[in-house]
Amino acid sequence: MALVLTYGTFDLLHVGHINLLSRARALGDRLVVGLSSDAFNALKNKQSTQCYADREAVLRAVRYVDDVFPEDTWEQKADDIRRLGADLLVMGSDWSGHFDDLARHCQVRYLPRTEDISSSLLKTLIRQGAPAAPLALAAGGTRR
Repeated sequence: MALVLTYGTFDLLHVGHINLLSRARALGDRLVVGLSSDAFNALKNKQSTQCYADREAVLRAVRYVDDVFPEDTWEQKADDIRRLGADLLVMGSDWSGHFDDLARHCQVRYLPRTEDISSSLLKTLIRQGAPAAPLALAAGGTRR
């Protein structure tokens, strides 16, 4: 059984997240997600709109996700790969090259992001009172 591992904050779960999770899961038999803890997000100067427990509950409800665990540091990824026996680390293409050093532990693949959607964009549109759907189109983009 091939185990695929990915990481992220997954705040304001959106179609881009679902696309990544679906594509990642299709690359193996199980998908495990390292979910950035609130403390780790603070270290990264990120502020989630939802707490860790809520983000975890939402991720666990996604059919592509087999398990979720907290990500507390940048450095834990190599240990997680070994501990879980991961065959493949998948990250969004916005992280291209950042985790190439982990290729000594498992395969590393960067998947294309869904254009015109991100949690940051959603937060901006919400603050601006933009139309609710489709948000990517409200930002002047297209869905792919």
